[in-house]
Amino acid sequence: MPIIKSAIKRVKVAEKKRRRNLITKNRYKSLVKEFIGLIDNGKKAEATTLYPTVQKSIDMAAKKNVLHKNTAARMNSRLSKMISTK
Repeated sequence: MPIIKSAIKRVKVAEKKRRRNLITKNRYKSLVKEFIGLIDNGKKAEATTLYPTVQKSIDMAAKKNVLHKNTAARMNSRLSKMISTK
């Protein structure tokens, strides 16, 4: 456990940021999982309507530095490719 006052504060701040990042991360991951499930089950119309929400959550994660911007772009590209191919 830290003794110095600034170190104690850094622990608190880091924990707050970790929780905030987890919320963002869990949101985009669950939406991606739902999207892929719809694609696998052949529900392309429902997946197409869900895609903008998924894309927005991935972009928000990139904006908040939970994901790297290139990773977010790659994920968006792969998901859009899933809609067009199946």
